[in-house]
Amino acid sequence: MARVATIQPVAERVSVLETKVENIDEKIDDLKLDVKEVHDCLDRTGDELKAQLKVMHDDSNKQHEELAEKILELEHTKKKLTMYAMIALAFAAGAGWFDKLNLDSIVKFFL
Repeated sequence: MARVATIQPVAERVSVLETKVENIDEKIDDLKLDVKEVHDCLDRTGDELKAQLKVMHDDSNKQHEELAEKILELEHTKKKLTMYAMIALAFAAGAGWFDKLNLDSIVKFFL
């Protein structure tokens, strides 16, 4: 009989330990689910950030192209105006309109 009395507490202890192990297994399963959810969230966030960066990059490239076109147009206009001013100055000098004026000061005025 003494032997049965010592076996029951061991059996009870084992059942308590089994319950604790089952609880730990459930908690580990919950943690696995939580980690999976966090991982999925991070993946979605990364994908959204990549998509937003692509949109921003495309917009930036579009703006740079528009500005480059405007700069080329302004440079072209500047060359035209400079050429017309030089032609006008050459005509005025050839016609003798600059007899009393200093040609250097006039050229500096236009440049």
